[in-house]
Amino acid sequence: MRLLALLSVVAVACVGCGHARPTQDRGVRTYVLDEDASGVGSALGTGGAGYDCDDELNKCFARCWESAQQPYPHVEHNEWYYEYCTRECRKQYMQCVEELEKEEAERVKKHPPLEFSSLDKARDWIRAHKSEVALGTVVIVAGTAFILATGGSGALILAPLAL
Repeated sequence: MRLLALLSVVAVACVGCGHARPTQDRGVRTYVLDEDASGVGSALGTGGAGYDCDDELNKCFARCWESAQQPYPHVEHNEWYYEYCTRECRKQYMQCVEELEKEEAERVKKHPPLEFSSLDKARDWIRAHKSEVALGTVVIVAGTAFILATGGSGALILAPLAL
């Protein structure tokens, strides 16, 4: 009886896992658009990267902590002053994050996903307009969603957005 149960479990596991085909068989795979991703996003003024709120948070805390003028009646660097700097800089950090989220939402409204009927048309357009697209741009090719990214060797690729 145990042997029959064990064989049944193994058979169900093999059949259950064997029904999915690899993504390459479904036509969804990563495509290399260009061997060099340099210049992507250069016309956007960001070089493919946005404003760094984390870096600004660190600079804010350093300015606050090193400031000679501390809130009255505190005249020394202590635990209270550390919490004060953390609280004040966190407010600025949250404003920065909210502004970036608003900018991203506006960018998406102004620039909907790129849509192409074939991969050749997408590749040709992206190669010709590298400076106008940013990494992370959604590209739809024949109904399949891809994202513009860089590969490990620095190549510009279209990777499937979801498998």
